[in-house]
Amino acid sequence: MPHAQTRLRALTVAVLAIAISGSSATAAHAEPSKSELNKKITAASDKLEDVVESYNKMKISLNKTKADEKTLVASLAPAKAALVAASAQMSTIATSAYKTGNIGTMNVMLEGSDNLMERMSILEQISRSRGRDVAKYTETTQNFATRQAALKATQDKQAAEVKALSDRRKKIEGDLKKLYAMRTAAYGSASETGSRYTGPIPKIAGSAGKAVTFAYNAIGIMYDYGADGPDGYDCSGLTSAAWRAAGKSLPHNAAAQYSATARVSRSDLEPGDLVFYRSNGHVGIYVGGGDIIDASRAGQPVKKRSINIMTPNGYGRIR
Repeated sequence: MPHAQTRLRALTVAVLAIAISGSSATAAHAEPSKSELNKKITAASDKLEDVVESYNKMKISLNKTKADEKTLVASLAPAKAALVAASAQMSTIATSAYKTGNIGTMNVMLEGSDNLMERMSILEQISRSRGRDVAKYTETTQNFATRQAALKATQDKQAAEVKALSDRRKKIEGDLKKLYAMRTAAYGSASETGSRYTGPIPKIAGSAGKAVTFAYNAIGIMYDYGADGPDGYDCSGLTSAAWRAAGKSLPHNAAAQYSATARVSRSDLEPGDLVFYRSNGHVGIYVGGGDIIDASRAGQPVKKRSINIMTPNGYGRIR
């Protein structure tokens, strides 16, 4: 009997060991919780927004470089005109010299003058003027070629950076797609359906009122990376579109908008001011009552939220 009890205890211990081992293995391979998935999605979305804002900023720089090149090309026109005039003058002199010889050419050019010194002076002035035109054109074209090469190198570098950012964007979007699929499979839909705002819009005077009204009317439109409306917005796309409707131009980039606005304190905030987050990686428009309207992230519509969605790092007023 004691021997049987000993065997039974041994068997019980073995079963418990297997059960504990199996439980540990199951726990080790357990699917992440909804909270964990949401945290991963939030982190990935923030990274993607940073990439897109960098992409937006690089596009602004690239467009400026292209504009600088056009200005440079246009600035060459006067030098080209001077060369045409100088070339025509030299052609006339050369043709006359070929047909009549040097003395004949001088007589043609200086016909009516009997003063030898006067003739020589006029000829010297023509030569000097022609030389200045040619030198000016040569200097301008050399400067143009140097600057054009520098601009082209900058353009190529910026285009490469845009491509690298685009590749990073695609990678993060792929990661997000997997996370959305995991959350949908385990807990249901991963995104919201936007519904347009139908409530009252505060009456605010001036251009700020137009910007705020635009933001309210954008509520419910889905987030779209790199977009500034009308069918989608990213964070800086929404704020730039809102203020464009009010007649003010803002760059399509949160950090650039921070630089383009005047600093105000939180206690001095007024509707229409911009609120910046995550080291100027995100921006929303203040609409009063402690609320902002912003385009937050993929799968989310533009919405009105508390200014305290996260800690603001600055506030800006449109000049």
